[in-house]
Formats: sequence, structure tokens, C-alpha cells
Amino acid sequence: MSAMFVCRAVLISLLLTPWLAAQSNGGGGTTSTTCALEDGREVRLDYRPVTTKQEKIQNGKPWTPGGVPMTMFTSAQLTLGSSLIPLGAYTVFPIPARGNWTLVVNKNVTPGAAYDEKQDIARAPMETAQVEQPSEMLEVAFAHVGARCTLRIYIGKSASFVDFNAK
Repeated sequence: MSAMFVCRAVLISLLLTPWLAAQSNGGGGTTSTTCALEDGREVRLDYRPVTTKQEKIQNGKPWTPGGVPMTMFTSAQLTLGSSLIPLGAYTVFPIPARGNWTLVVNKNVTPGAAYDEKQDIARAPMETAQVEQPSEMLEVAFAHVGARCTLRIYIGKSASFVDFNAK
């Protein structure tokens, strides 16, 4: 009888784990976008898909959609602007501005840690444009050509782009 009780307890905990995880991160899940390189290496970015009604984006401040930084995992050495990004995990912070955005890659991946500019390993201006049809939901995607992964971020009427180059 105790073996049956243990089996039921394990089954219930396995079924509840995804729900509890979603509750612990504010009820919002993450979405991923991936850039798959020809040689099998890849770059993945995880983010919270928020709406323009949920988020008030402040110019000049690192943005964390849903209060959580975007997280990048790379199995390829990358460059962003003139900076080299080694293999590993990083947090990614878009910094909105009126004319154009900046993208920051930071080495601090500690959950709940505040942004610390001293931990930045790369920073590059993003090409930014205004689009006619606004996007109410944050959309993040990679466009892939050769060894280049172009990160595209759309929210509201802003569309921002920046290139990561694989080494």
C-alpha cells in the first residue's frame, strides 16, 4: 500500500511541476527563437512574449520583457559589433531609444539579479525603423544568412535589428 501511495505522490508531483514553474515566473512562459548554423552550432534566445498593454518601455533603460531578461545560449563563438562573445549563456538587454536601440549582452545569468553594466561583454547599436502596422505582442526572431544571425525585435511600431556573426 505504501508503494502505491509513493507512486501516486510521484505522479502528482510530475504533473504539477510545469504548472508550479509557470506560477513561479509570474504565470508567463518563455518563448524561444533559434538561429541554426550550417555546421550544427546554434544560437538560441529565450524571452517572455509580452504585449504593449502589459509593458511600458522606457527609453534609455535596459528592457526586461515581463520583468525577466532575455537569455541567450550559444554553441558558437560570436561577434556583436567589435566584441567577441564566447560559447555559453548570457542575458540580453535591448535598450530602447527614440532614434535607434542598443543591444547589450551581459555575462550575469543569475536569476533575479539586477542589471550591472560592469558585466557587459558586448554592446552594439541596432538598426531601428518604424513600421506601419504595429505589433501588439513582442516578436523576436533570428534571420539566418551564412554565418550571420540577424536578431529582429518588433514591439509596437518599432522594429530593431542587429547582426551576430559566428566565428
